[in-house]
Amino acid sequence: MADHRVVVVGGGIAGLSAAVDLARRGLAVTLLERAAQPGGKLRQVLAGGAPVDSGPTVFTMRWVFDSLFDDAGVALADELRLAPLSVLARHAWGEGGRLDLFADAAQSAQAIGEFAGAAQARRFLGFCAQAHQVYQTLEGPYIRSSRPSPLGISRDLGLRGLSVLWRLGPFRDLWRALAPHFEDPRLQQLFGRYATYCGSSPFEAPATLMLIAQVEMDGVWSVEGGMIELARALARLAQRHGATIRCGAHCERIVVEGGRVRGVVLADGERIEADSVVFNGDVAALAGGLLGAPARGAVRAMPRAQRSLSALTWSLRAQTGGFPLVRHNVFFDNDYASEFRDVFTHGRLPARPTVYVCAQDRGDEGAPGAPERLLCLVNAPALGDARAFGADEVAGCEDRAFALLARCGLSVDRAGGASVITTPADFEGLFPATGGALYGRASHGWMASLTRPSSRSAVPGLWLAGGSAHPGPGVPMAALSGRMAAASLVAQLGGAGRRSRVVIARAPVQG
Repeated sequence: MADHRVVVVGGGIAGLSAAVDLARRGLAVTLLERAAQPGGKLRQVLAGGAPVDSGPTVFTMRWVFDSLFDDAGVALADELRLAPLSVLARHAWGEGGRLDLFADAAQSAQAIGEFAGAAQARRFLGFCAQAHQVYQTLEGPYIRSSRPSPLGISRDLGLRGLSVLWRLGPFRDLWRALAPHFEDPRLQQLFGRYATYCGSSPFEAPATLMLIAQVEMDGVWSVEGGMIELARALARLAQRHGATIRCGAHCERIVVEGGRVRGVVLADGERIEADSVVFNGDVAALAGGLLGAPARGAVRAMPRAQRSLSALTWSLRAQTGGFPLVRHNVFFDNDYASEFRDVFTHGRLPARPTVYVCAQDRGDEGAPGAPERLLCLVNAPALGDARAFGADEVAGCEDRAFALLARCGLSVDRAGGASVITTPADFEGLFPATGGALYGRASHGWMASLTRPSSRSAVPGLWLAGGSAHPGPGVPMAALSGRMAAASLVAQLGGAGRRSRVVIARAPVQG
């Protein structure tokens, strides 16, 4: 297969994962990245001269990366320094109350008992059992399957799996599915937030997203040097196996001739011949014609109303005080529904936002002795291609967000620090044709997850990888999508069938 030329467009986690798998199998791989370095959404922003992770900040599903590195002949622990976090996240409410969730479910149950009473602690353990069941049920038929369909999933689930989903109420939204578990509205709010992990509203996302609770309890790690180090490690690994990585290379057009892919053309006019192209970008860019008219038919266009969340973020280096931050922190207002009405219904920045704060110089405990690096994030509508939120709108949302932090006890010296703001319009500039949507299509409705395109596009020789394709958004899921694209491409070269499942063993965790 060494004479089969593959161009990977985009150096996000999916593109890098595909490049590793294809290069180690002997294909001639060239990865093109428009930015100065690979990483995609795993980006860092300089704030006061300090690099701040300003994209995904949570490392989960380590087994995905253990397997990827193992298959390429190296150990993940030899390439990245990872530290397990015992505190998954610290949560606080503007009206009072603070709650930590732990990697150990029993420890979380004890904390919940002290926070909301013994009955809620027992209900939490019941919720954990159901989340575990849902994850175990869907991992094979959905997460690992390269082309899931309602019929295929039903067949793979069998009677036992169908029974698990039926008890869950697969047609219910996550918010209603949580109600029988949690009488305390703060707990319903906390676990409803899992819908935002794939850019969705808990009031519209399917109940199956409770499986994210199991993903977190399987482990959350911090990455020394920031999440960008994962992209750098994958880039080194791909190059070690013979892949060529070209940064500052903007792919302007995918060449389709004779009914199939023939290569790509860069912005400077250079044409690179290819037998296959793996597109690691949002599929909206293809459907919108940004890669040329012939590639437009690779996927169906998605209505703007179906876009996932965007964000308004502040990358900071500032002095903090008053609140004992850990690595991951979430600050809630008491009117959760209004946030999603503002964003999804009214298309405006939330009046009562939830604020996520990643304190990147911290682990489970301990405060740095100097100004620290923070990423503060508020959900926002993906309208960056339709209008820019004005300075007054952004400033108003900022005031409301940091006022919530202050009510929860956290002071952030923004006047004495350095801050970089990223808006939905900025995210649209980084990821064209998305409006700033960071997760592809929103997972609204029980069928939404099955409407994401698979790795095989409608254009022969053009493969899809990334968070807007199956199995969905998030760093490990993007890696899986890249591996699925590579596996499907290789299977086609070998004459294998159209429907396949990526075989990824759960490698034992090291270190």
